[in-house]
Amino acid sequence: MGTFYHEMQVFSATGDRSETVDALVDTGASYSQVPGSILQRLGIFPTDTAEAELADGRVVEDPIAEVRVEINGRATFTWVTFGPESVSPLLGAHALEGVRMAVNPVGLRLLPARILRMRHSS
Repeated sequence: MGTFYHEMQVFSATGDRSETVDALVDTGASYSQVPGSILQRLGIFPTDTAEAELADGRVVEDPIAEVRVEINGRATFTWVTFGPESVSPLLGAHALEGVRMAVNPVGLRLLPARILRMRHSS
């Protein structure tokens, strides 16, 4: 699968301000990642930490917060890690599921997706 970037709007803690980031779509990442300086500028500060396993196998402790994001006009609250300035923002699987979007790996774009649920038995 190829890689591509997509805009993600990140909202302030009060919801009155936002910043748009061009995020690498990464379905292998559980949570999205935004540079910590952007989150702090929006009044968002870590509320917890989570262990994260990096692609090279190392395990690190990431500060996280629940943040409101919007993708293609669809909004959700999702966990976001506070990333370093040197790393590109990531759009992870948790946020994609929250806004009901799926990756089209051939067209390198996001598409609306249906939710999956258990069949209702009669």
